[in-house]
This record gives sequence, C-alpha cells and structure tokens, in this order.
Amino acid sequence: MTHDTASEIVHHPIPGRFATEVEGHRAHLDYEMDGGDMLITHTIVPEAVSGRGIAGRLVQAACDHARNEGFRVRPVCSYAQAWIARHPAYSDLVASG
Repeated sequence: MTHDTASEIVHHPIPGRFATEVEGHRAHLDYEMDGGDMLITHTIVPEAVSGRGIAGRLVQAACDHARNEGFRVRPVCSYAQAWIARHPAYSDLVASG
C-alpha cells in the first residue's frame, strides 16, 4: 500500500480526459474541444481520496496542456473556475465570452 498522492496524470485525448489513480481510486478531469478552446466540464475526485490536492493537479495538467498546444481554456466546471482564480499565472489562458 502506498501513500503517494503524486501519481502520474495520464492524458487521454479521446474521450478528452486527464486521469490519475490514487490508492486504487480513479480521479479525472473531463474536457471537450470547441475549436481552439478547451472546455473543462467536470473534475471528479472520489471522496475516499479528496482533500489531497488531486483535483488541483488535474486542472493544472489540463491548463499546462492547453498552454503547450496554444488552446484557450473555458472552465465550465466550478472547481476549475475557482482553481484558475486562485492561480493568476493561468488567467491568461481563459477564453473571454
């Protein structure tokens, strides 16, 4: 049994998901593409492993991917909106409108 919360985040372009597994629990962030915009639609972390920063790591991975690919981000998910608001270094990625 491991207490490692720094599990690898894996990007699955189809169906549009960043995922990780922590202590046998799968957490993920879902997104959809709309032209050059990445719409972050859901961030799901099982209750058993919540409160460990996993959702934040998923949002950061998605935002880093968007930056590397030249995409804009539209955080539809309320968690992603709040995370980006707390991390102004990523505010330039947010698509207006």
